[in-house]
Amino acid sequence: MKSLIKNIVKCIAVLLILNSRLNGFQDTLNVADTTNENQTFEMQKSPWGAVLRSAVIPGWGQIYNESYWKAPVVWGIMGWFVYNWIDNNNKYIDYRNSYIQTNETLDHDYRDFYRDQRDQFAIYIVLTYFLNLVDAYVDAHLFDFSVDENYLTNTKMINVRFHF
Repeated sequence: MKSLIKNIVKCIAVLLILNSRLNGFQDTLNVADTTNENQTFEMQKSPWGAVLRSAVIPGWGQIYNESYWKAPVVWGIMGWFVYNWIDNNNKYIDYRNSYIQTNETLDHDYRDFYRDQRDQFAIYIVLTYFLNLVDAYVDAHLFDFSVDENYLTNTKMINVRFHF
């Protein structure tokens, strides 16, 4: 567990360093309009800023990208996996201690089962954390994307954003 925390802290430190280096760069795109004048497109949201926020606090990148409904989903999934990891770890410790005292094979089997379950939930936590980062990055890139017209019905689409 301590090595997992150390690795997460190292990853966050690397992301902080990368973010400080990448903040100087702007994502721009030169687009020629119909009058042949060049316009510069600047993204409203920084993808690496969203990743950094989600790395520090999972769900913060989604809030930064104004995808408010995603943050409670990330928190709920992550909370469920952490709860199950703690529960399985406690049961593993109980059966490990019981096996040491009684040396029964049933306690040994339960100990191995709960250790495997605990390790699987650790993998789920890491995957959820990684997918949280990927979602924040992609959502920041697509923040400025909008669909102006529904080509099937030739009607205008509404893009609603709430600013607080």
